[in-house]
Amino acid sequence: MSTTVNFTGSVDRDLLRRAKVIAAKSDTSINALFNAELRYLVETFEAAEVVSNQNFRTLLNFSLGRIDDLQAMEALGIESAEDLFLLMVQAHLPMPRLPDSVTQGMVEVLNALPLAAVAHG
Repeated sequence: MSTTVNFTGSVDRDLLRRAKVIAAKSDTSINALFNAELRYLVETFEAAEVVSNQNFRTLLNFSLGRIDDLQAMEALGIESAEDLFLLMVQAHLPMPRLPDSVTQGMVEVLNALPLAAVAHG
């Protein structure tokens, strides 16, 4: 029988708000969602280590932003970003998130486009 322990962590405010919505819609708790996701991550990582498969570690490093897409694709022996995306989905890992400053810069570039260019593609 496993025992539970309490711990303190930090989470992005918007992420927590969105998690509360999912928990409510799923008639469960944030704690249950967190435990399920953490269990999946740990068990998948451990299973990959048992068979000496470094693919999951590579995908996790990419998801955490420790390596970029080109490094991940080279380590995995794949040539397309689409294949990398499919592997991330199969591994149940999120794609890495761009820094807010980069995302904001992209939004500013898009907002600066003339409306005619946006409307006519």
